[in-house]
Amino acid sequence: MIDLAQYRRFFAEEIEAVAKLRTPGLVDAIASVPRERFLPPGPWTVLADSDWMVGASSRITRTTEDGDPRRVYHNIVVAIDPARQLFNGQPSTLTAWIDALGLTPGARVLHVGCALGYYTAVLAQAVGPSGRVVAYEVDEALAAEARQNLAFMSWVDVRHDDASRPCDEIFDAILINAGVTHPLDVWLDALAPGGRIIVPLTGMMPAMGSNLGKGLVWLLTRRDRDFAARVLSMVAIYSALGVRDESLNAVLGNAMMGGPGQWQAVTRLRRDAHEPAASCWFHANTCCLSMG
Repeated sequence: MIDLAQYRRFFAEEIEAVAKLRTPGLVDAIASVPRERFLPPGPWTVLADSDWMVGASSRITRTTEDGDPRRVYHNIVVAIDPARQLFNGQPSTLTAWIDALGLTPGARVLHVGCALGYYTAVLAQAVGPSGRVVAYEVDEALAAEARQNLAFMSWVDVRHDDASRPCDEIFDAILINAGVTHPLDVWLDALAPGGRIIVPLTGMMPAMGSNLGKGLVWLLTRRDRDFAARVLSMVAIYSALGVRDESLNAVLGNAMMGGPGQWQAVTRLRRDAHEPAASCWFHANTCCLSMG
């Protein structure tokens, strides 16, 4: 008889080792969420690191042998809609972002780009029933499925929207799970003092033939007058719909061409009005990632 609980526990501990997770309770949260519940029925279309061809403009997918749930308890990307090339993100990547948020029981979390809700469920388990998770999904069909998938968690609220409108709540942590050109004011305004936001800033990749973008994942922490900022990693991720300013693609591209010596020197995100200066790594209309 298949003991999925043991598989989930091994999976969670493997992700803990690979992603170097440190947040108390996060490994237990991963071990408690049934990944297959947030996927279409198997067999599944999957991607591993080895399925990327060097220099290729596309990824090589493969299909699992069957629909045995054990197939998805690996550090692989699983398709939620193969026809549209939509995938459930790589566990070691997404959980490392969640780890950086430093979630605690009772925390309030905003998740933008929840897809079918798997990582929303991990967030919800991490904060527990005394916490709150508001999840946005711009795709109406995915939002409807996510709402159904997460119905057993009463402290999760799934909304069909692009999350660009002012929010009537304050959050301790925000996870933006799609590529954007800049953090929206409404997200920054909704962050509590000392709160953290994960935001991937990406430029489009037309050569990939999809909605993928490439860029850097930033961790921003709210302070009295600005936000502390640091890079977590590079990323290739689907671009958010409806909230990007495509005029910033070239600005981001030029900034990233400066290399890690520059982007790792960035220490804060400013929101005050000022003229571009040598210390401005990425200067946009509403915010600036600054090296000083």
